Amino acid sequence: MESKIKITLIYGSAREGRFCDKVMKWALSLLSSREEFELDVIDPRDYGFARVNGPNVHRESAELRRCIERADAFIVVTPEYNHGYPAPLKALIDAAYFEWNAKPMAFISYGGMSGGIRAVEQLRQVFAELHVVTIRDGVAFPNVWDQFDDGGNLREPGHAEKSLHSMLAQLQWWAKALSSARQAVSYQEVIE
Repeated sequence: MESKIKITLIYGSAREGRFCDKVMKWALSLLSSREEFELDVIDPRDYGFARVNGPNVHRESAELRRCIERADAFIVVTPEYNHGYPAPLKALIDAAYFEWNAKPMAFISYGGMSGGIRAVEQLRQVFAELHVVTIRDGVAFPNVWDQFDDGGNLREPGHAEKSLHSMLAQLQWWAKALSSARQAVSYQEVIE
């Protein structure tokens, strides 16, 4: 029996009242039905990368690095703020280095007219420096506020679900390929 692929989903936003909760809920509902995946979630709020109202438990950065290390693949769910990605996401990314190496990353983005793709293109450059393989296909929600109802459900899920399945097929392929490669030769040996 093949082992499950450990996918860690990462919140891109840490704002109060963030729309990211709705998009993340949508992604988790579809991914949790897939038996080949084991899911984990990282929220920048949990590690003190954002100021929030009310109690906020700050986990240790060593715990964050362990969570990143355990993952076989990642999906960042990110908004686009002012043509870029949020600062708490950058702080979270920069809290680790070797733990990201030689793993695949996919993106689910949202925003106004662009659907967050400008933020994703910037993130691709950042993750390239961390030796992360970014997946070409992703899911983008332009004018996201019109696409979800008040209950957080996607009004017309067909196109987004098709995009998600394509993205996941690529992510799964890269996760298996890179896991085999990391087992054969430590990637740290390659880059040192």
